Amino acid sequence: MSPVTFAPLPHGQHNVLRPALEAARLPTDDLDQPGRSFFELSDDQGPIGFVGLEGDGKDRLLRSLVVLPSRKRQGHGGLMVAYAEAHARQGGVRRLHLLTTTVADFFRARGYRAADRAAAPAAVVGTAQFSSLCPSSATYLVKDLA
Repeated sequence: MSPVTFAPLPHGQHNVLRPALEAARLPTDDLDQPGRSFFELSDDQGPIGFVGLEGDGKDRLLRSLVVLPSRKRQGHGGLMVAYAEAHARQGGVRRLHLLTTTVADFFRARGYRAADRAAAPAAVVGTAQFSSLCPSSATYLVKDLA
């Protein structure tokens, strides 16, 4: 594996992120809204994938994790989660929350645990992902970072 870089995407620069999320059938309606930070994992061959963090304060939403099809099954998803968690910790985040309809086991293997949606903090409940973009059948998972 060649050396990788994990870098923030400039706000509104979603020309590669949006089609990648659409191809993976992940929500894109709120990408340009404030309070969202997206990151790209890349190497000398180009983009590998993307992940986002949403919100402010101690509880934030991990969202929009996608690995480009040609780069799957190489450990990049786990690497992106680790980078996103480290970035969140550096920003004072204590817990990451997420919703998924397809890869709950992937996140459970990385320390995320099932949680009751009714107990989610207001900062998470107020996101479009939580309130309208992800179906109520999505698995809600949480990980303590502290």
